[in-house]
Amino acid sequence: MHARPIAAAAVLLLAAATGSARDIGHDEALQLRRSGELLALAELLERARTRYPDATLLEADLERESGTLVYELELLTRDGRVRELEFDARSGTLLSDKDED
Repeated sequence: MHARPIAAAAVLLLAAATGSARDIGHDEALQLRRSGELLALAELLERARTRYPDATLLEADLERESGTLVYELELLTRDGRVRELEFDARSGTLLSDKDED
């Protein structure tokens, strides 16, 4: 009898534990770009490549994390390492640079 409320509470706790990051879709990203609320992905990729010349872009995601627009760029460096860089999508500030290996 108490299984449903417990299961519902578990789902809510799991949702809260996963954080508040939300992927931004293409249409919303285009609207944000046109309104000047975020930098072009190409500009942030250039910033990433100043850190890792000749790196290959493997994946790029735009997310809203706790109200902040964040680009996550996954790069394959010329020495074969995978790096994940996070940039503030409005200011271009590098937020993190992690080795994914």
